[in-house]
Amino acid sequence: MDDQHPLPFPSGSPLARLLDAPIRPGRLVWIGLRPARRAPIVAVDAAELEPGRGLAGDRWRGAPTGARQVTLVAAEHLAAIAGFLGLERVAPERLRRNLVVRGLNPAALKGRRFRIGAAVLEHSGECHPCSRMEEEFGPGGYSAMHGHGGITARVVDGGSIRIGDTVERLP
Repeated sequence: MDDQHPLPFPSGSPLARLLDAPIRPGRLVWIGLRPARRAPIVAVDAAELEPGRGLAGDRWRGAPTGARQVTLVAAEHLAAIAGFLGLERVAPERLRRNLVVRGLNPAALKGRRFRIGAAVLEHSGECHPCSRMEEEFGPGGYSAMHGHGGITARVVDGGSIRIGDTVERLP
């Protein structure tokens, strides 16, 4: 991998060109803050993203270089998880993620920077489910989320975000 092409494929290869192709922007449809460990999630219409810190008001206040400053999942994945669990729907609060987007596959952000509202974030990894999903959903909760947990991101440039903001991958 190099700075120009963050994916493990040779720059200019057919797969690299497909992964670098433009993608349709998505929309931010939900914002959740975790005020304390195991405390109920607080859904908000707007929030402030702070560089190296994450969401203002969220309990996670990790290291400035930490990978898990913000978590993001697709609304479409919530529907898939619900289907695997035999439920009508899964409320975003149950996953304990910070942001829910619609119309954009978070996997398309791998190794890239992206903008939500006034903030710029950088993909930092996959957001794998934890054993707490068994507690939340019962037997099979972890497996239902496997591959659908979303991504983690670092805040590069802070700024305000609000429901309805465009989510777009940066070049």
